[in-house]
Amino acid sequence: MSFDSLGLGPGLVRAVADQGYDTPTPIQARAIPAILQGRDLLAAAQTGTGKTAAFTLPMLHRLMQRPAAGKKGAVRALVLVPTRELAAQVEESVRVYGQHISGLRTVLVFGGVSINPQISALRKGADIVVATPGRLLDHVGQRTVDLSQVEFLVLDEADRMLDMGFIRDIRKVIQLLPAQRQNLLFSATFSPDIRKLAEGLLQQPETIDIAPRNSAADSVEQRAIFVEKAEKAQLLGYIISRFNWRQVLVFTRTKHGANRLTERLIKDGIGAAALHGNKSQGARTRALAQFKSGEIRALVATDIAARGLDIDQLPHVVNFELPAVPEDYVHRIGRTGRAGERGEAIALVCREEYPQWRAIEKLLKRSIQAYEVEGFTPARIEAPAQAPANGRAQPNASERSDGAARPRKRSRGRKRSASSPGAATAPAQRPGRGRAPSAGRGARPSR
Repeated sequence: MSFDSLGLGPGLVRAVADQGYDTPTPIQARAIPAILQGRDLLAAAQTGTGKTAAFTLPMLHRLMQRPAAGKKGAVRALVLVPTRELAAQVEESVRVYGQHISGLRTVLVFGGVSINPQISALRKGADIVVATPGRLLDHVGQRTVDLSQVEFLVLDEADRMLDMGFIRDIRKVIQLLPAQRQNLLFSATFSPDIRKLAEGLLQQPETIDIAPRNSAADSVEQRAIFVEKAEKAQLLGYIISRFNWRQVLVFTRTKHGANRLTERLIKDGIGAAALHGNKSQGARTRALAQFKSGEIRALVATDIAARGLDIDQLPHVVNFELPAVPEDYVHRIGRTGRAGERGEAIALVCREEYPQWRAIEKLLKRSIQAYEVEGFTPARIEAPAQAPANGRAQPNASERSDGAARPRKRSRGRKRSASSPGAATAPAQRPGRGRAPSAGRGARPSR
């Protein structure tokens, strides 16, 4: 199957080809024809499988084919997203795929920046508005945007918007829209809350569920390193330097932790920047641009970046700290292994995080390869004692409850730093378990 067989206009097919794509992903192959037919859509797929193009391409096609029915300059398509980064990514996709279409104007609307340039842009007219809910309602309050002519409503990453508490804002926006419109709801998961939202929003929708809920893409090779908490920062710097990683996205749980880790990496000679909600929009945009251009090697982010970041061929993601919610692990590692590329995700797991790690493995319904790194103290993790059928307690098991060997015990001699003479030249593999992180810059793990 090719894009031109889906019924898209030649300008859109050409734009897709300009980006190097010739075969639609499964979500695109199913969603695009349904949207072109005018159907409402409830769609879920793994992150990184092309959901943005799945609604952008047919939306542009329909806008191009249908002349505006309302007043000139009125908003015809509204895309709501949870974060500034995702808004910028979607708006860029609209511009890229619409580059061979004349006459369609797009305006990007989000908070954290001055509202005045957005007001000026909206006054000139906007066929498509890509917005975060809060800032869009600011414009509604100032009467700088007219939503009475909207023909298409897209809720992208709808589950994340609900997680972030946007449900009231979303309902306020929906009340401002005309009753007759096409509604597209895209999400990484079909949670009960998402289905409830869909029931009140969508009319006889086409339902597409490409992948099992909370599953990671097969293109991402996942590994874990069991290490003591105090040695995580040193280990991360060692891995980045030893294997000459040129681009790695690192996740922490807190803004303060992201700042502290960034300072440590810079001190170790590794170009890094932090990305979190306390950063100004200018600082966030600058950090992301530096990361994409290769000016810095590590982008240290909180979960604000778990959705919406689309970085071509991002080779590595590291969970420096595990997320509080297991489902967020899937979204974090979904930043790599996108658009058919291979990727590598490594989790640094200390003993305090072991219950969270087991919850993640349970969610994924699989055990993830784990290994140790020469010169770093492995976290001494033991499975809880289990009572046998006769009711007598057993000593702590020598193997994890999933049957995988626990980290082997090591002598507590002086640890060698990565830069000291005689330091390990590669991570020491645990028997039957993991492999070293990949050494190359590309998205394929080492084989």
